Amino acid sequence: MNTRNKIILSLTALVLVYILIFCGFIYFSIENYSYVDFYKRLEIRAVTAAKIELEHRQDRDILLEIRQDFLEKLPDEKINIADLSGVDPRAKAKKLGVPVSFIEEILHRGKGFYNHENTYFSGIQYETQGKNYLVIASAENYYNTHHNAYLKNLLLAALLVSILIITFFAYLFSKMVFRPVKNIIDKMREISSENMHLRLEVPKNNEELKNLTLTFNDMLNRLETSFETQKNFISNASHELNTPLTSIMGEADVTLAKQRSEEEYRTALGNILEDAEKLSKKTEALLLLAHTGFNGKVQKFEDIRIDELILEAEQTTHKIYPNAQIHIDFDLLPEASEKLNVKGNRQLLHMAVSNILLNACKYSDFKEVRVALGVSDDNIIIMIKDKGIGIPKQEMQYIYDPFFRASNTGKYHGYGIGLPLSRNVIQMHKGILSVFSAENEGTTVEIKLPVCK
Repeated sequence: MNTRNKIILSLTALVLVYILIFCGFIYFSIENYSYVDFYKRLEIRAVTAAKIELEHRQDRDILLEIRQDFLEKLPDEKINIADLSGVDPRAKAKKLGVPVSFIEEILHRGKGFYNHENTYFSGIQYETQGKNYLVIASAENYYNTHHNAYLKNLLLAALLVSILIITFFAYLFSKMVFRPVKNIIDKMREISSENMHLRLEVPKNNEELKNLTLTFNDMLNRLETSFETQKNFISNASHELNTPLTSIMGEADVTLAKQRSEEEYRTALGNILEDAEKLSKKTEALLLLAHTGFNGKVQKFEDIRIDELILEAEQTTHKIYPNAQIHIDFDLLPEASEKLNVKGNRQLLHMAVSNILLNACKYSDFKEVRVALGVSDDNIIIMIKDKGIGIPKQEMQYIYDPFFRASNTGKYHGYGIGLPLSRNVIQMHKGILSVFSAENEGTTVEIKLPVCK
């Protein structure tokens, strides 16, 4: 059973139970009241009859006429009056067809009530002129046989109509509630790997569905990025690996085409070795990039002082580029040294920071590169800024694609692996790497890493 039908049944059942309880309360309350009211009517008739027969016999006809005008005659109404001095409870009970206990209750309490099937009896003791009388009024309970029966049928009919109305409105309510869900499901069915650019429309008036839609759209964004990255990765990797392989095979074919001198063989083998080394470096970069994917599987995490890591990265950069100019600003360091600690893998973080420093120095033609370190309540922030060639605005969206190199980097050696690799490492450490750049103005890289707590 789907959720929509469950809602219809649940709402119908819930309201039905409430109506049943409400109708039952009304019916039994009115039924109980009708019994009490009918006994009261019989008691009034008993008192009236006693007054007419025992106290106002001279005005009997007038009083009977008034009684008929103002007191409705009940079905099968009977009045019995007897002098208590001559009443035998058993004989009187037998004569009226009532239990002896009813007569004894009247004699003991002054009044009594009894009913048999649908005939009700109300008895009282009436004292006048120094004598006690037993007055018993009986009649068929018209209200129970007609009014209560009518009320029961009315409530049952109302209950059936209520069920239909409740079911109808529950259906409309569930349809209204699930219409946005159905729209979302229909839209989701349209989305596949061929059209992952499609997104769900975000509802404005439903906070829960809004959060669900935003979450799903966010997942689609990540999946689309992943698919595109994978597509570009395969395409670029194939191209990058094919280039040195083609060069190696071409050099070998040319060399073997005819007999050559020892010097020519040495030159050819040197060219082949150079291309093989390029191929080896690219393969290692691919393996490292794959190893630092988004699975977070880092072999060893430890507390790392980020200022020490920056100094180590600076030393590594100077070994590779001795003429690099790096200015490190530690003016914003906190007084508490423990705020400089991050939890991570030292080798991977060192590689990530070193790659960014190397790029900054290389693409700025070894002009001054400024490094600043600061700490907020939750993050350690590293800023690396150069005044190099920058990145064209229209190419910024591709900077994290493996093997992508900006159009203005033709004279600089590189594979387009460093920045994607660094970002993967930072994300593995639950950090954020952001790049801000303008062509011919320079590039700023911001790294945020969570403070070790």
